[in-house]
Amino acid sequence: MSRIPHKQRFSLLAIALLAFIAGGIAFSVPAVRNFFKPVEEKFFDPPVSAGQTAPLVSDISSPYAFADVAEATSPAVVYILAISKNQEQYASPNDMFFRYFFGDSYTTPQPENYGQGTGFIISEDGYILTNDHVVRGASEIQITVQGYDKHFIAKLVGADYDLDLAVLKIDAPDKLTSVPLGNSDKSRVGEWVIAIGNPWGADFDHTVTIGVLSAKGRQIQIADTEDYRKVRNYKDLMQTDAAINPGNSGGPLLNIRGEVIGINTAINSRGQGIGFAIPINTATKVVDQLIKHGKVIRPYLGIYYNTPSPDYIARLNLPDDKGILVFEIIRKSPADLGGLKQYDYIRSINGTRIESNKDLEGFLETAKVGDKLLLDVIRDGKYTSVTITLGEKPSN
Repeated sequence: MSRIPHKQRFSLLAIALLAFIAGGIAFSVPAVRNFFKPVEEKFFDPPVSAGQTAPLVSDISSPYAFADVAEATSPAVVYILAISKNQEQYASPNDMFFRYFFGDSYTTPQPENYGQGTGFIISEDGYILTNDHVVRGASEIQITVQGYDKHFIAKLVGADYDLDLAVLKIDAPDKLTSVPLGNSDKSRVGEWVIAIGNPWGADFDHTVTIGVLSAKGRQIQIADTEDYRKVRNYKDLMQTDAAINPGNSGGPLLNIRGEVIGINTAINSRGQGIGFAIPINTATKVVDQLIKHGKVIRPYLGIYYNTPSPDYIARLNLPDDKGILVFEIIRKSPADLGGLKQYDYIRSINGTRIESNKDLEGFLETAKVGDKLLLDVIRDGKYTSVTITLGEKPSN
């Protein structure tokens, strides 16, 4: 994992203000429930295609192609209300009244927190895909599905912080309509895309917006609003100008055939028409793990690293900047147990040249827990080798 230098924390917080997660429609209400207008449960006629996968749109040249996609896939798009409650918070140390009566460590009831977002059904037996940030920390997750006058209580089956993905499960009395998953690798910049979601909550549920796929392979960082020490590093995102607003997080980005090619995730508040979606292929690679294990099992090395700056190259007498410098070893990690040392300069792994952070991350993405790695490193100006057995990355 790459360590974020202390000096960059403020810049990351600035990024969080400029590029904020699209599911950030989170708010707090006091114990009095009617402080905000309650979410209205609406009744819809049962979808005709209930229990089936939404049909693909065949006539993409039709002037009603977008309408056909919306009609076919909307029954599979759900509204998510994530509730966090019964937590405690410490009051301000400057509140002299409460300090006088309760001391420095008294607690007060935490208001209920509501987060709203979107998800989509991926199987007729009720599995739902959404963003991790939509449901993280929730004590109760309510799902509203077209065709039902009452919400369902969902179970969080599995989630992954790094990928910002979560799988939920609801038990419905009938088979549910699911949405077909496409191949985001085959999507092309400039093609039409459709976003369906619940911007600003249930009052605007199943809002349909249209745009194009603006770019692929985008990378952004967003500081965690709950823990400033954490940063979500999004890689290989799809960019679109289809309107995405708070509450759209976790909703589908569809192609003109009605296939999901992305999961709407973030927007850039500095300008209009800059939204980001996680490629659906990223999700399909791990969804089985999330369902089976509740998490994504990743190989783990246990180091903080980066390519060396000119200052470190001179100080450590390194030959060049074509390698990975180990800045810190996590205690009792595979790297620690294998004998890797601080300031070791990794040059290759199992004979594969490692010249950048991307090279190391790419290597680890294809590795498995239990794999043995032979690292060629420069230590104190001399070449040496270290053998490490990859462990399993701890959950966030």
